[in-house]
Amino acid sequence: MPELGFITFACDDTDRLATFWAAALEGERRGLPDEFDDVIVDRPDDGPDLLFREAPKGTDRDLPIHLDLEAEDREATVERLRDLGATVRERKRKEFESFTATWTVLEDPEGNGFCVTEH
Repeated sequence: MPELGFITFACDDTDRLATFWAAALEGERRGLPDEFDDVIVDRPDDGPDLLFREAPKGTDRDLPIHLDLEAEDREATVERLRDLGATVRERKRKEFESFTATWTVLEDPEGNGFCVTEH
């Protein structure tokens, strides 16, 4: 079975976006040979690493990538991400029979959407 190797972000400023996500996920930037413009952020856990590549976005062929982050304290995590440069787009709440889901929709410094929810 294939394994997910990277989550790839098309971006205008690979350094800026990699710095944001490395801090947000407490990851480390991986050094690449000089001929590569891409930046990789290694995650501290077993999850997929992040790859940042300078590339246009918003074309008809692009598929959006959406990350869902889980946190013990959603509000504190949202504030930390805002301090790092994210912006809050909206807060959502949905009632289910057995529980209520609450999450915050944010954008990273280049406008890529992602959510933060509690475990």
